[in-house]
Amino acid sequence: VGAFVLGRRGSGSGGGSGTAFSSGERQGPPSAGASVEGMPELPSSPTKMDVPGSAATAAIWVDVHAPGKVRDALVRNAWLKEQLDKPLGQGFVSGWAAFLGSTGTDLKASFKGAVLDVVAGQLLDAPFRTVWFSGATRAGTPALIVPKAGKTSLAAWDAMDAVAKRGEMTADSCPASTEKAPEGGFHLSRWLVAEQTVWAARTADRVVLARHPVVVLQGLCTPLPELDADDGVDVEVGFDANAYGREAQLLTHVLGLGEDTRLQFGVEGDRLVGRGISGKLLENVAPLDSAPLSDDLLKLVPEETPVLLAFQLKLPESLEPAALKTFWTEGGEGKTRTRQVALVWTPRGTPSLEPELALLWGREEDADGLQTLFSGGARTLTRATLCKHVVLATSEQEVERLKKACEGRGPNLLNAAGPVVTGLRAPASVVFGINTGRLLSGLAMDGYTSEARVDRSSPLSKAAPPEVEAARRDLESLPYLGLRGTVKGDALVPGGFGT
Repeated sequence: VGAFVLGRRGSGSGGGSGTAFSSGERQGPPSAGASVEGMPELPSSPTKMDVPGSAATAAIWVDVHAPGKVRDALVRNAWLKEQLDKPLGQGFVSGWAAFLGSTGTDLKASFKGAVLDVVAGQLLDAPFRTVWFSGATRAGTPALIVPKAGKTSLAAWDAMDAVAKRGEMTADSCPASTEKAPEGGFHLSRWLVAEQTVWAARTADRVVLARHPVVVLQGLCTPLPELDADDGVDVEVGFDANAYGREAQLLTHVLGLGEDTRLQFGVEGDRLVGRGISGKLLENVAPLDSAPLSDDLLKLVPEETPVLLAFQLKLPESLEPAALKTFWTEGGEGKTRTRQVALVWTPRGTPSLEPELALLWGREEDADGLQTLFSGGARTLTRATLCKHVVLATSEQEVERLKKACEGRGPNLLNAAGPVVTGLRAPASVVFGINTGRLLSGLAMDGYTSEARVDRSSPLSKAAPPEVEAARRDLESLPYLGLRGTVKGDALVPGGFGT
């Protein structure tokens, strides 16, 4: 996010790799920077943290393996720079513009560039991880972790700490004592710039930033693997299915996905492109086959679908619960038949809106077995048979949307851009498609309607304000990102496609 907050290029303050984001001089109105005058004094003694008794689990994380390359791409990206002059970009970054736009001169610091250049260009100069935690002690905000901070990162941390520190907190141990604390415990600094607070801490070789001090402590204590990647992979997204409940655990087990499953991306010029799905498969489990997605499926899925997950699943001939239990208990042995299965999902931008999800099962003869498997529970699914697929959806409206695509009354994935259709037709075991434009446009509209003030005297207008519609149009111009993984031996071989 910080990579395009100010949208300015220049020499910057030096010390880091890649392009500087700002010119090193404060621009715009006085609110674009913060001065040290009037800053609160540093308290004489630190506050002691009440360390949580249970550890939080890393639920999802983003690893940036090539920070300089990613940073330069964001600075050069024409779409991002254009949005900074529009309501979409201004609204997105407004809360942090003053913080990141403040300069070393404003703060009377040892550096001369903007805080953005120090943080993004120097402190995050080494490979880093952004992680969201789950569990009873989660705070809802992510932690930025540089697990092997070099001299540039540590020097940047020292420079910021010297001028922005306006409070300190100490912690004697890790949550649930999962890791050994250094001698003297952990010391967390409260950085305050332009009325925005960031908590930061460092050990001998690790730097952590977050909005909440407990998240910083979790970032200091969470074990991290080596942040290395295959050639051409600059960003990876990983997750822990155990953090998302039994449904996610069941899905990953049924697919045979190991704990190191990752979504891989690369940087080409000023664009982020999909590299594929990679990871080891579970031992003694072989549930995935490899095949192209059928034209019947592509005809059934609406072209505007934000998220598509499809897989070629090997299962026994019968879907009776007893047969499935034996199949999975014995590691997938016995006679099998490959089923093409897909999930189409429209994420919503507020919890008050019902989820829009449909399961598309590519063998009509399995209809009775599916009815047994998906009966009961708190939600009643709407059932239909469309384009030679059994459909189980969360609503009749979702079924109608699929029916229109199947009957040609609305665009479907066969009408998508050529590279997308070619990518979906390539042999694969798992396919993950993200229509980023439709996804973000829908979430933006949900966000607007959820915050609109509506009452009897001021009902919600049928048409959104012009700036909201303009923002949606700009978002809808974003590309389609496609990722696939193909089983080879005991691992998924990655592949990517998109527009």
